Parts: sequence; C-alpha cells; structure tokens
Amino acid sequence: MKDYIESFPEQLRTALKIGQSAKISFKGHHLLQVCLSGLGGSGIGGSLVQDYVSGLMKIPFFVNKSYEIPRSVNAQTLFIACSYSGNTEETFVAVKQARKAKAMIVCITSGGALHKFAEQHGYPCILIPSGMPPRACLGYSVTQILYVLAKAGLIQKSFEKEFQDAILTIEKQSTQLNKQGLKLAQKLCKREVLLYTTVGHEGLTVRFKQQLNENSKMLAAHNVIPEMTHNEIVGWRDIQKQRTVVCISAPNDYPANLRRMTFLKKVIKTSQAEIIEMQLLGESFWKDALIFIHLTDWVSWHLSLLNEKDAIEVKVIDRLKSEMSKK
Repeated sequence: MKDYIESFPEQLRTALKIGQSAKISFKGHHLLQVCLSGLGGSGIGGSLVQDYVSGLMKIPFFVNKSYEIPRSVNAQTLFIACSYSGNTEETFVAVKQARKAKAMIVCITSGGALHKFAEQHGYPCILIPSGMPPRACLGYSVTQILYVLAKAGLIQKSFEKEFQDAILTIEKQSTQLNKQGLKLAQKLCKREVLLYTTVGHEGLTVRFKQQLNENSKMLAAHNVIPEMTHNEIVGWRDIQKQRTVVCISAPNDYPANLRRMTFLKKVIKTSQAEIIEMQLLGESFWKDALIFIHLTDWVSWHLSLLNEKDAIEVKVIDRLKSEMSKK
C-alpha cells in the first residue's frame, strides 16, 4: 500500500492523459440527469464528484450504491457504471437495468464483466490500469468521471488545472505530508474515531473513513453539519475520554455551518473527548481534495503499522464475495 500512496501524483498524471484521449460521443442525446453506479473504492469517486458538481451542473447528479436503479433513469439519463474490477455485483446488476431503461451508458473499468458488457453492446468504455486494490486507484476513477461529464458538455475542464496544482504540491510536500500523517495516526491509534465535517466535504470524509476501515482495520463513524446539529449533538452528554473527534472544514464554508462547528466543538470538550482539527486550504475543490486524500491515505497506512495489520488484506470482503457467488 505504501508504494501506491507514494505513486499517487504519477497516477493522477496518467489518469489525466487517459481521460483526455477518451473518445465518447454524446451526439443526439438530450440529457436531463446523471446517475453514477459504483461501490467501495469504485464508488467514492462518484461521491466526490457529486460534492464538486452540486454548484456547477444544471441537471441532477446522483450516486447509486445499490443493485436497483432509481425509476427516474430513462433515455435522457447519462448512466456511468464505475467498477474497478469490472465484476462488482451490484454495479453489474444496475447497469443491465440501465440498459433496459435505454439510458446513455458509459463504463469505467479495468476489465472484467463490465468491459465485456460494454463491448457486447457498443457502449463507450474507458479502460484504466488493472491489478491494484480499487481503493488505491481513486485517482484513475474520479478523473474519468470528470472527463465523461466534460465531454458531455455538463462541466468545464477547469478541474485539469486544479489537478495539476495538487500534483505539484503533493510532490513538493511529500515528506511533510507523510510525517504529518504519522503524527495524526499516533493521535488516532487505539481510539474511537468520529469524523465530523460540513456540507460539501462528505465525500472526502467518507473516503477517510473507508481508508481507516480497510487499511487500518478500524471502525470509524462520520456525520455532517448542519444535519447532525439537529440530532447527534444531543448525544454528547456523558464523559467520552475514549473518543477522538476529527473536525474537517474549510475557511470558505458557509458561515453559519462554521459557527455550528465552533459550537459543536465546545459541546464535545465538555465530554472530555479529544478534538483534532483538519482544515482544508480553501483554494480550489480538487487541490484541497487531492491533498487531503493523500494525507489521510498516509494516516491510514501508518495506523496499519501501529495496529500491526496488513493494509492490503481484506479477507472478510473476499469471504463475502465467495458467499454471494453461491447459487
């Protein structure tokens, strides 16, 4: 896993080249919504893009993480099927339903059944490098999602510069980010971890949580402001010395949400839980996001060492897949 984290900038460079060269035609398609189907390491890119396009696209973009697709999917839907292996059960069931609904389908995969499906039915398919854990290939998948939207005329390609800025910053600060990741890991080790964020950063926060789950072999939970300040905040009453709360925000967040975060931290302190603040730069969405992803990937890897766990191993998921394959 360490090698995958270290090569993240180069992965992003390669991903940009793949996306730029992808040939997809949307001629004759009048799109009224976008549905992306993907789970786990293949689906989190969709969650990040959903946060990104919420203030950019004039049509809805939503992420489907189920076997069944929404009934609204039809011939005026761009349906993006994203599965790194190409064999994600839920995504493959969903894309076949999208075909029946006559949606405009684009596939993103490294091969497998999804690639064969795209070839069989003549759907555009962006192929990304194979042979890695899906969660280590977020750079490949999220970039292709953005290029699909750009080629459909739904967003501009301004994300390219943001990616380039992030790549240069990560390379310049690689040692510093690694060391920072270690310090954060030491603070989270053997703790009950809660991740709190503001609207607009939930995709990033879930990515962090998933890396703690899979790489560090830890449980973690997350919630989002302002919603959680209408319910979960009430649960902060008893002494909670065993918990560490990571508060994730940006200086340009909606001001009222930042005030809610400030109040929430005061409440948490009365329960004697530890608080770690992680503030995004607020410069651009993708520069912030990609640097945060790289940093928190280091956190998860260092925690795997502190927890004496194999960051690659996901045997329980393998057992589940084996069980689900039984007729």
